[in-house]
Amino acid sequence: MKPEYQPLLTPWKIGNVEIKNRIVLTSMGGTNLLGWMENHHFDEVGARFILEVAKNNAGLVLPGCQPVYNPMFGQWLHRNKKMYKDLAKWMPKLHQTGAKLFVQLTAGFGRSFTVSPMMEKLYANKALRALAKPVMDLDRITASASPSPNRWSDVIPSREMTVEEIQEVIDSFAKCSKLLKDAGVDGVEVHAVHEGYLLDQFTLKYVNKRTDRYGGNIEGRYRFAAEIVQAIKKECGKDFPVSLRYSVVSKTKGMRQGALPGEEYVEVGRDMQESEIAAKYLQDAGYDMLNCDNGTYDAWYWAHPPIYMPQNCNLEDVEHIKQFVDIPVVCAGRMTLDAAAQAIAQGKLDGAGFARNFLADPEWFTKIIEDRPQDVRPCILCHSGCFNMCHYKGVPNEQDLSDSLHLARCAVNAEMMQWDKHHITPAKRPKTVHIVGGGIGGMETARVAKLRGLTPIIYEKSDRLGGTFIAASAESYKGRLRELLDWYRREMDKMGVEVRLNTEVKDLSQFGKDPVVVATGAKARVLKRVKGHEKMIEACDYLLGAQVGDSVAVIGGGLTGCEIAYELALSGKKVSIVEMKDDLIAQKGVCLANSSYLREWFAWKGVPVYLDTTLKEVTDHGVICTHEGKDFEVKADSVISSAGYIPAPIAKAGKNVYLVGDCDHVGNLRSVIWQAYETAMKL
Repeated sequence: MKPEYQPLLTPWKIGNVEIKNRIVLTSMGGTNLLGWMENHHFDEVGARFILEVAKNNAGLVLPGCQPVYNPMFGQWLHRNKKMYKDLAKWMPKLHQTGAKLFVQLTAGFGRSFTVSPMMEKLYANKALRALAKPVMDLDRITASASPSPNRWSDVIPSREMTVEEIQEVIDSFAKCSKLLKDAGVDGVEVHAVHEGYLLDQFTLKYVNKRTDRYGGNIEGRYRFAAEIVQAIKKECGKDFPVSLRYSVVSKTKGMRQGALPGEEYVEVGRDMQESEIAAKYLQDAGYDMLNCDNGTYDAWYWAHPPIYMPQNCNLEDVEHIKQFVDIPVVCAGRMTLDAAAQAIAQGKLDGAGFARNFLADPEWFTKIIEDRPQDVRPCILCHSGCFNMCHYKGVPNEQDLSDSLHLARCAVNAEMMQWDKHHITPAKRPKTVHIVGGGIGGMETARVAKLRGLTPIIYEKSDRLGGTFIAASAESYKGRLRELLDWYRREMDKMGVEVRLNTEVKDLSQFGKDPVVVATGAKARVLKRVKGHEKMIEACDYLLGAQVGDSVAVIGGGLTGCEIAYELALSGKKVSIVEMKDDLIAQKGVCLANSSYLREWFAWKGVPVYLDTTLKEVTDHGVICTHEGKDFEVKADSVISSAGYIPAPIAKAGKNVYLVGDCDHVGNLRSVIWQAYETAMKL
């Protein structure tokens, strides 16, 4: 381990509880011990993940947040006593690792509850709403500090919580905490004056318009959170530690309007001046730790930083707030070990929070300790497996139900949190597997096949492994993606996978009866109906080095087109985006934290975006477009086409022939890796 990282291995205390080192697994929905959006029970899958992280040198582990009032079925968390007994039986296994466990309890979601199209239909029909109430009481689930619009939906508003409902929540926090304490849990974390969840909505001036004791000044707006910790301490004793998940600054300009790094704006939520007072007030109320980042659901990219956000994006604010409290402070949000170790060594921070890293590779910190950083499978900050709640104009959370109910899976680690269907089983007999295409899909197929005892051979027509992922990882800010590509290439070397570069396969008959996996990717869609289309530069060609002029029009405002436009703008080019749909990145699977960053960044920087617009002609001086029946010109030195891709298999699936990745159906990295894993398990 690098000597500079030694401060990360020093012990510290939260109240009277000693934590062996400074690495904190912060909570993620889906990694729950007591169920997530389902009937309450001791969750074996969540427990397996938490135990795996604890075994791999995390000092403090926090499972996924547990609503004290479950949105599904209206269950109160304190009423199922059996699951706490099951938890108590499991706790010795956890403590054998030397880690400590705090269970995170949440008051709920309020206006941040992720509404789906199905929920909108349910709510709009009074009869269906009444019938569904025992299963999903949307009126109760979305209730907030004051009447306010939902973050995701224009159909389902939030009403004001009653004082009686507030008291019910406070009482349940106390009862749950006592049951957790009796089960051997080391502490609890209250979720949260953080990220614009329900408790935070009470603290924020732009949401809380109440005139009773839970509104008005700082004391009134933070009273709900204060009374929760006071109730827990009364029930569990003053020595039972209670952490608070806390957003230092809201970084919010208004409803559904975030503030980007470096942007000048007027804060409508919690600014630093208020935070200095609030942090001390919450400490004095009884909280023993602040587990910090920034943001709200309106500025979601601060709490769930996509790859576009700076590393250590919350650290400066967290270091500042530590000066105003006497309790430990943890920081999360694209943290690097170098920055964390330095801040801890200087006394500016007590713990470093990591979450998605453990999904991609639960052993990542163990590998750091063992001086094997090159063996860490990196998180690429895509959110497509762990947190893919998607939103664009006119559409609430467009997310498959399986994703809503099973968060905390991972795009780059197919096994994570779905060990029931994704696990390695030895092959029944040895055989050679021919894999045509050396992109990520081909390499993942080879990796899993090799682990099963098969002999994979990769045939790649170019001179290096990577396929279209070479282009996909080319932008300046995509270092994590390049790390993943390097990881796959190293895995091929370490595992002794035979790779035949500069070898194009056109006829599969040469492989006889051996199984063949075709992973040849997709080809770019060419807009042949557009006059002058041949003048355009294809997106991958640009990413692989094709030169462009000082002004560029990007045709296609999906994720790929927007990321290219972002890269062009960062490099100083004058860029415009032309998109047929009525919003940018109007596609399933792209987390709102990612898409809202790009949409808001383009608006902030004044990048011209032409929505509901079709491309008519490409000229030597730009493009001719049509909007609402009228033609207009967008001047540009170069035009980049990002119009999507079409599967390009060299053969059809059949007996002993399998298609993997974009040559089967165009998706994203998650769909490629998961399908490759599943295909390799069939061989």
